[in-house]
This record gives sequence, structure tokens and C-alpha cells, in this order.
Amino acid sequence: MRVPRDQFEAFADQLPIGRDPASVRRRVEAMEAVLERLFVVPGINRPIGLDSIVGLVPVLGDIVTASMGAWLVWEARNLGMSKFQLTRMAGNVGIDTLLGAIPLVGDLFDFAFRSNSRNLRIIKRYLDKHHPATRIVEGEVVATRRSPPH
Repeated sequence: MRVPRDQFEAFADQLPIGRDPASVRRRVEAMEAVLERLFVVPGINRPIGLDSIVGLVPVLGDIVTASMGAWLVWEARNLGMSKFQLTRMAGNVGIDTLLGAIPLVGDLFDFAFRSNSRNLRIIKRYLDKHHPATRIVEGEVVATRRSPPH
């Protein structure tokens, strides 16, 4: 079945595959949602994601979640964020990985310490300051206008 070109282009425009800050923002928000808020645990109404679930698998789970968290740091580096911000983000991933590797206690720690959410906040603050046109309000990208020079 052939897809009409306009439908294909409309779909392709929605994919966050570009290197522009708006695409990066959509990618890191999507990754954070998968890692930290994939679904809500019934009864306690607490969101969990792949970071908590995959982290239950000894050693391999911690390596996988650390690499996914490191991907957020890599995206931040590509945005040109400062070494201080990148170090904070890498520290969040490192703490999550090291303490998450401890059996049982580490799994509870993964449930409470959301390194990817912390890193997303750092990235969002940077984007809001340096690329304000990427701000998202209720799921839509909002282009900010600057007042004309007087």
C-alpha cells in the first residue's frame, strides 16, 4: 500500500530526528518519559519506567539503564551545554548506576532517585534560556517573539 507523499511528509515532520534544539527537546523528553514514567503502579499511583524495571535484572539491567541515561548526557553535550552541567548530569547517572547496582536496596533507590528526570530538568533550563523558541506549552511548541527594536 502506497502512502501519499503529503501524509508521509506530515509524519516525518513529527519525528524528532533533527539536530535542532526543538527536536533534541522532544527526544530527551520522550526518553525521560520511557525511563521514568512509562506507567503508573496501581495502588500507590507512582509512575515507574524502564529504569526501575530493567534495573531489577542484576548487572545487565544497570548497564543498560546507565547507557540510556548516558545518552541524555550525550544529547546535552551536542547542544553545547557547559562542562559543569554535563558533570552534574554524569554524576546523576553515576550515582543512579552505582547505588542501583546494590541488590534490593539499589532497586528501591532507583524507584526514588530519578536521575533522568533530574537531567531532563537541567536540559530544559538550558534550552529555555538559550533556545526559548523550543518551549513547550501543553504539548505544542511555542515560538516566542521578540519585540521590535525602537
